Amino acid sequence: MPGELKAAFAPLPRTARGQPIVLNGRADKKTFLYVHGSNVFLRNIENPMICDVYTEHSKTTTVAQYSPSGFYIASADTIGKVRIWDTVNVEHVLKNEFQPLSGSIKDLCWSGDNQRIVVGGEGREKYAHVFNADTGTSVGEVTGQSKSVNAVSFKQDRPFRIATASEDQTLCFFEGPPFKYHHTIHDHKNFVNCVRYSPNSQKFVSGGADGRAFVYDGKTGEKVGELGDPAHKGGIYGVSFSSNSLEVLTVSADKTAKIWNMENFENVCQFTLGTALLDMQVGCLWLGDFILTVSLSGNINYLDRSNPSSPSQIIKGHNKQIEGIIAAGDTLYSADSEGKICVWDANTGTCTEVTGKGHSVQIKSISLMDDKLITCAIDDTVKVVDLSSQSYSDISIAMGSQPQCVATSADGHIVVACLQSVNIIQNGQLLFKQDVKYEPKCVAIHPSQSEIAVGGGQDSKIHIYSLTSGTLQETKTLSAPAAVTCVSYSPDGAYLAAGSERKVLLYSGPEYEVVISTQWVSHTARVMCLSWSPNSQHVASGSLDTDINIWDVNNHAARLSIKKAHKMSVVSSLSWRSDNELVSAGHDSIVQLWNISF
Repeated sequence: MPGELKAAFAPLPRTARGQPIVLNGRADKKTFLYVHGSNVFLRNIENPMICDVYTEHSKTTTVAQYSPSGFYIASADTIGKVRIWDTVNVEHVLKNEFQPLSGSIKDLCWSGDNQRIVVGGEGREKYAHVFNADTGTSVGEVTGQSKSVNAVSFKQDRPFRIATASEDQTLCFFEGPPFKYHHTIHDHKNFVNCVRYSPNSQKFVSGGADGRAFVYDGKTGEKVGELGDPAHKGGIYGVSFSSNSLEVLTVSADKTAKIWNMENFENVCQFTLGTALLDMQVGCLWLGDFILTVSLSGNINYLDRSNPSSPSQIIKGHNKQIEGIIAAGDTLYSADSEGKICVWDANTGTCTEVTGKGHSVQIKSISLMDDKLITCAIDDTVKVVDLSSQSYSDISIAMGSQPQCVATSADGHIVVACLQSVNIIQNGQLLFKQDVKYEPKCVAIHPSQSEIAVGGGQDSKIHIYSLTSGTLQETKTLSAPAAVTCVSYSPDGAYLAAGSERKVLLYSGPEYEVVISTQWVSHTARVMCLSWSPNSQHVASGSLDTDINIWDVNNHAARLSIKKAHKMSVVSSLSWRSDNELVSAGHDSIVQLWNISF
């Protein structure tokens, strides 16, 4: 293989305020799983950097759960499809695919005998359905609620029971198989967000947006108690039992997680996980000795009941699409569409976040300059990150129009391509502004620091400027076949590469002679990013078509291709860590490291 995947740094669960996140796992496999985008992520609970990804859904995934045997996983998506696939083979062979609902599936659960699956979510005529996992045939009617079903749970031993939780503020209880309606429960006064049976099937617990958590008999569905009065000061978004069924964990928008005794329904431990909006808790999982919660930020918290004041570990990363990636030795810097910047250890995959007052909107571009990271975003500003402290400095420079791309030079110049101008910054100040009649989309600085190249989006040209004493003078214009999306000089300054629709263009020497204009066409969609290897021998291109191509300046006919490098996702940024290791990032929020063999 020309490109071997060395490591993949998984995204966090994608969160939304007011919506629960479903985690699931298997203690015997030491694995927990969740969904993000169109993928399902299986992470080692002892070492979360060990990750497997299931990528076969064509639409956004919503929930995934192991079968009781552990041999299969059922995962669902926003168009109502359920895919059942094995956990034994590396390829995760598909066993079955069914469409039990016409709308998004919010939760699913297997029966204890691995034979049946119940799903709940949105639909036109029904909001839940129970079917045979082998044939897809219906195993009764799960009806009785008038709005979307947020959660479902199966009693794991016979006689089987099903509980469903709905936005119509009710729980419904079903007996079977075949399953039929038994009664409706009206204890909650707001949306019922979650419901879970205990592993021993003796009880089930519901949690609602009213902050209340009720306990019911697993066989009859009769209420036997309540956790607290109420359990939380905010809506409850997750419930998870200990393996021995003696305790239960609840998490809430009040930014706390609580452990309750299931004999007397008293709170035995409370975790406070912050005070900010993003510290709301929207999901949880109790797996063996591990207690996990998910914050609204997407962070996964490992809780330690012997030290409830602080999580023992917090997994950080991106849960929005990544717009830029830079490799600098053993450190990677990535920025996303929510304004978050992550700092990764390339060897371990551990992640920290840049702090301070940064961009709260989409970051368009990042560039490294000495011990600083320069960022530009759609808030029309350029900001500076001090990498020694991993925090934003006080420098914030208004651009006058929306910046599209930023480039830096060794002598301290920062050049920013904005929608209406090309700007030069030095020493934290706007030094020069060149108004233009075209729409700059990308910019690169020649290693000699004497020239810059600016790609035009509307005029399909590359504009070459001389950079002298902090001012710009246009010296040459190069024609491109379409809008120029990215430009990049080779580290030795001998070449300029440009992306224009499906093509990679190559120019050489001080005169910008055309080396490649039509031959480097392999992508089937727009080229989004370019990156040169440190030895200036290869240039990598990433595209809307999910592929990465690597081109050789000494052998124009040679091409290495990594097909579906970011499956079902745009390859948004590339950066070489060495001459044989490439880092890629995409709108799937995944950072990947590739070993490249020539």
